[in-house]
Amino acid sequence: MLNSKTIVISLGGSIVSPRAGKINIIFLKKLRRLILKFIKRGFKFIIIVGGGKTCRLYQSAASKIVKLSNNDGDWLGIHTTRLNGHLLRTIFKNVAYPVILDDPQKPIENHWKILIAAGWRPGWSTDYIAVLLARRFQIKEVINAGNVSFVYDKDPNRYRNAKIFKKISWKDFRKIVGSRWSPGLSAPFDPVAAKLAEKLKIRVFIAKGTEIKNFEKLLLGKKFKGTIIEP
Repeated sequence: MLNSKTIVISLGGSIVSPRAGKINIIFLKKLRRLILKFIKRGFKFIIIVGGGKTCRLYQSAASKIVKLSNNDGDWLGIHTTRLNGHLLRTIFKNVAYPVILDDPQKPIENHWKILIAAGWRPGWSTDYIAVLLARRFQIKEVINAGNVSFVYDKDPNRYRNAKIFKKISWKDFRKIVGSRWSPGLSAPFDPVAAKLAEKLKIRVFIAKGTEIKNFEKLLLGKKFKGTIIEP
């Protein structure tokens, strides 16, 4: 159950932009309605958005022309998160803070209902930024709304016998995902962010972001389909 009325969401870019050149407008309309409904109930939101397939398109294109360093791959990803961030800020314009947080320590005025954040530095994913912002605002929970419903012990797209975890400790989760970050990494929660979340004793809720009714159950503190990663 969520213990704060300020909700930190690491929103997967893959559900905003499911393929290069495609924006999931139907999902964004539903997300907008859901967030606005909870704002009327006194909730506040910090949303950090990933780069999605647009990010991988640019990384793939560059790597076919030159040898792409991790640093350059990350910068391509960072700028695509900022593009997706501007899209979110635009659709929430009437209630969103007017400036996208491209630095989790950037000073902000204390009158906001939605903060939109994006990538910051190479080596740090948007999951990591979500954890940094949770620490900044003294919040002990983060929702990871991506394109998977659960944490598995191995890739469910490759292994039919992949085991679902409805609850898992940070120690066991980190055994599954390892400890290294690489640009475009596909994991339920970034390994570097996981290490910091474990240190800060932050709980992370993994849920499929496009399943809006399930997402609402999570926000209401009801039983939901997903995984809780606990300290």
